[in-house]
Amino acid sequence: MDGVPHASRGGPPVLTSLPRGLRPVLQAATYTRWLHLLIAAALAMLGAFVLGPDDLPPVLGYGFLVLAPVPLLAVAAIVPATRVLETMQARLLLFPGPHARDGQREPGLADTPAGSWVDRGRVFVWLVLRMWLGFLAAMLVFQGIFLTVALASASQWRQFDSEVMPLPGEWHGWYPLLVPVAVAAVLTVVRASGSLIAALAPRLLGPSAAERLAALEERTERLLEHNRLARELHDTIGHALTVAVVQAGAARAAGSPEFTERALAAIEDTGREALEDLERVLRLLRQDAAPPSRRPGLAEAERLVASARGAGAAISAEIEGPLERVPGPVSREGYRIVQECLTNVLRHAGPVPVTVRIAASASGLELQVRNKLPAQAAARRTSAEAVAPDSGPGGSGLRGIRQRAAQLGGEALAGPCDGEWRVRVTLPIQ
Repeated sequence: MDGVPHASRGGPPVLTSLPRGLRPVLQAATYTRWLHLLIAAALAMLGAFVLGPDDLPPVLGYGFLVLAPVPLLAVAAIVPATRVLETMQARLLLFPGPHARDGQREPGLADTPAGSWVDRGRVFVWLVLRMWLGFLAAMLVFQGIFLTVALASASQWRQFDSEVMPLPGEWHGWYPLLVPVAVAAVLTVVRASGSLIAALAPRLLGPSAAERLAALEERTERLLEHNRLARELHDTIGHALTVAVVQAGAARAAGSPEFTERALAAIEDTGREALEDLERVLRLLRQDAAPPSRRPGLAEAERLVASARGAGAAISAEIEGPLERVPGPVSREGYRIVQECLTNVLRHAGPVPVTVRIAASASGLELQVRNKLPAQAAARRTSAEAVAPDSGPGGSGLRGIRQRAAQLGGEALAGPCDGEWRVRVTLPIQ
């Protein structure tokens, strides 16, 4: 930690070594913020040079200078991109890099154009307040600079005494002693005006409540999508590896060239499908512009059953109803549920008789997978289910099945019954 620069822990070393009251004098942000205000005041100052309302009383003249540009600022605020430009300028001058600040963090400012009239109104208020505050700060600072120069000019003491700042007696000899006071006043105005405009920036240029809510919803959707993709990847790769391991073990035990050929073909088909799903998930995670491959649905359930049969399981499949009419999300999630069930059977029960039923009707979609459960496995499953329904062997798979069903408004039931392990899922299709 000794090698870490002090700038990352509250400012540059020079600033951290100074008393806290003197740090603003050497901070670059103090002067970039005043420059930010000076740029805004340029519009009013330009009006003073062009229009030159000298024939008006001072109060009315200054009032005219700060009110005349307001209609132009209103027109500028209507343009949605104005907020982006103001945000860029605020980031550059109000909140420069950590090297220019002392322990301050950049607040959240909007990066998008103003999308509503409320946002445009906030931009308008920002433009007006920035111009007014900049004009006031510029006048005070310029007057303070003129006063400081006059106080410090020894050759102009008597003229300054009689014309600018008449004081009783012979006080003109003490005027240079007032220079530090004038300098401190100028720096105070610069510092205070910059801090004020920096405090107003996140309130007027920051994202609105609706934009923050939309950003939060987008982030939530992205996290949910990534979670769904991770679950799909688990199901696909887990199924492929399970089939490959079971097929390889069965081929070695069988010692039959014909069976080995079928096992290798099943491993090849399952591996190719897993690679396609892996490529699709990686494209989505990388936000690649290339279109992802299509996700399988229940219309391809026969291929899934054939893959499990190739692993040695005796599967009887009952497919009823028009599966092609099942909505896409329900069909795809139903495919993943059946895939997870078959994967669990192959992984925990081995090549045992399995019954798969897929029935689509107007009332909904029913998925049911039953398999014989050996005595020791049945006892283990019953114990695990009694202790924690989502723990033990296959627990994560059961949790994923329940989550998929719940997200679609359906229900999933799983557990041992009469020497069988049964999974029954009902999904609405409307």
